[in-house]
Amino acid sequence: MDLDGDYLLPGLVELHTDNFERHLMPRPKVHWAEMPALLGHDAEIAAAGITTVFDALGVGEADTDSLRGAPWDRVLEAMDTAGARDLLRAEHHLHVRCELPAPNTIDLFTPFHGHPRLSLISLMDHTPGQRQWENLAQARIYYTGKKGWSHEKFERQVAHSATLQAQYAQPHRAYFVDYCRTHGIALASHDDTTAAHVAQAHAEGAALSEFPTTLAAARAAHERGLLTVMGGPNVVRGGSHSGNVAAAELARAGLLDILSSDYVPGSLLSAVMQLVQDQVLALHQAVATVTCNPARAAGMPDRGELAPGLRADLVQVHMAELPDGNRQAVVRGVWREGRRVL
Repeated sequence: MDLDGDYLLPGLVELHTDNFERHLMPRPKVHWAEMPALLGHDAEIAAAGITTVFDALGVGEADTDSLRGAPWDRVLEAMDTAGARDLLRAEHHLHVRCELPAPNTIDLFTPFHGHPRLSLISLMDHTPGQRQWENLAQARIYYTGKKGWSHEKFERQVAHSATLQAQYAQPHRAYFVDYCRTHGIALASHDDTTAAHVAQAHAEGAALSEFPTTLAAARAAHERGLLTVMGGPNVVRGGSHSGNVAAAELARAGLLDILSSDYVPGSLLSAVMQLVQDQVLALHQAVATVTCNPARAAGMPDRGELAPGLRADLVQVHMAELPDGNRQAVVRGVWREGRRVL
């Protein structure tokens, strides 16, 4: 096949995207039907050049009107049906994000027990005042802006969150660490801020440090052999929306292993090109953060590279010249296991 000068890349491997949740609830408290949401998400994933995706689904939330506070049974049924009928373009796995301080986290995890797509569990604690929300001013901006909370509600929730954390976080952490050990599921920490956070994750058997919030945490993760995952939107925007360490800063320090699209699937390719354009990484190094590095982290040695004997997961990428002098990566074709899906 003549690609007429376009790049040929291995299919992208995505370990953490909230995009399925966005399709399931496109507006606050607006629930979308499971199958159309899944197919819309899958099409968007494929159009971004992603051939292997770990759909991140959060469990644990006091608000039962929210996605993460409601049962996931019907979503899993839709995934099983779509997979059995060959309706999906990408290969879908499950990444369950467990909110440790939430009272209902273990109950809401029940449908995932033994599910064949479950491949990764991450441990989260979004209690304001630590980790991602160590800066309470940034937390206030996020919750009053995106969530629409009043300042009074924010103050109440901060106090209530601390109470829930003290009661539930540690026993829930012990439960999920034990589940991963006994079921052979990969474990990831989330929003590590200090070397102590990383040391705890390492002792629990975590292989990944997702979105470390400081340079010190990322350096501690590398010293202990944990791979660091940072967000593609962080690279594209030039920094974290939470005011934490920039992904490009970690890349310059040799501490960036894997990029995740997080909440924008197209950010993977955009971030790769941004890192190359800014001369932070060479092209092959930047591409590795979205192909072979996440594939190896997920225990999938059959993909992530262009090599004989591996899966034919391929992406044709055209570099379009824009009027402002920049270049835009455009996905023109996607093959999964040798079959064209886009």
